[in-house]
Amino acid sequence: MSNVTESIDVEVPVRTAYNQWTQFEEFPQFMSSVKQVRQLDDTHLEWTAEIAGKEKTWKAEITEQNPDERVAWRSTEGAANAGVVTFHRIDENRTRVTVQMDVEPEGAIENAGDALGLADRQVKGDLERFKQFIESRGSETGAWRGEVEQSKVS
Repeated sequence: MSNVTESIDVEVPVRTAYNQWTQFEEFPQFMSSVKQVRQLDDTHLEWTAEIAGKEKTWKAEITEQNPDERVAWRSTEGAANAGVVTFHRIDENRTRVTVQMDVEPEGAIENAGDALGLADRQVKGDLERFKQFIESRGSETGAWRGEVEQSKVS
């Protein structure tokens, strides 16, 4: 497993940043390798992305979700990954968004890319595009304020 940790400060309130992050189907607008995210229910997602020039799909489960604080997940099928996104209020109109993610590279190309830090650069770029996306809008495209308790996950 490879670990990636990246943060960015966005010029929006914590509620706005969190609300936008819960709009998983919007991820292709700022995550360059993500082609599609389908939300199957409150806690299950189906992802399609291009990784190292190869299309991959996987299913993921939200394992914990606390409004304005964190969203954690783990893959349940396909490409192995897990992580958490946390939201930290800096002040009334600024939020630090931190992504911590574990990914399992597959094959020689992904392992070489991992050794070169490509996953770190990908997440950093995605966060920069998230910042541009949410700051240019000034408001979220939607919100899901429900909670997922870690003990409630299947």
